[in-house]
Amino acid sequence: MPPKIYNKTNFHKHTFCIFQEVALDVLKDLKLHYKSKSGSSYYFVEEGVYRYSNHWGRAANCKWRLNRNSNSKIPNSKSVSLSAVEVTNTNRTKLGFANWSDFYPDNDFEKLYFIEVDYSSQSAHFNHFKNEKYSIDKVLRTSTETTKLLKQIRTLLEESAWTKHLKEASIKVLRKEIIEQLITTNKSFQEIKRAYL
Repeated sequence: MPPKIYNKTNFHKHTFCIFQEVALDVLKDLKLHYKSKSGSSYYFVEEGVYRYSNHWGRAANCKWRLNRNSNSKIPNSKSVSLSAVEVTNTNRTKLGFANWSDFYPDNDFEKLYFIEVDYSSQSAHFNHFKNEKYSIDKVLRTSTETTKLLKQIRTLLEESAWTKHLKEASIKVLRKEIIEQLITTNKSFQEIKRAYL
């Protein structure tokens, strides 16, 4: 079956997408096409969609994440005067862009997701298996399984009480070894932890 092609008529129906944060001044030449009941604004262009919103993550029946841009040219607070609306960017309200090809199908029953961990920033996120970052060593899980494991991994990254009684001199090494096993196997944390007692 050929992959589903997303556009302005279907991108908002059970999809996963990672938007990239962009500067607000992009909007000055664009026409507002749709404003949702929750206040998010959508601007369609041939290549994709701009979304201006104060909520990212779960949006209705979709999972849309915003990759924050560390570029200093994208300020945290700015006003842009548009013909249809005055846009004021607060710390929470961000403008993101996604190409139509960045949208992937989402549901609660298929194993569509894998987990990525960035040890330098001590962060973990889930991603869709159709994304180019997927490698076969990562275990695919359903949305519910992924959410549960992601919560556990974030706890392992943020806390250290769980390391009590474990044989490993470096918490940093131990943390990485255990998390890597969690994302590349179906072993539970308790099973993995037993090997370090």
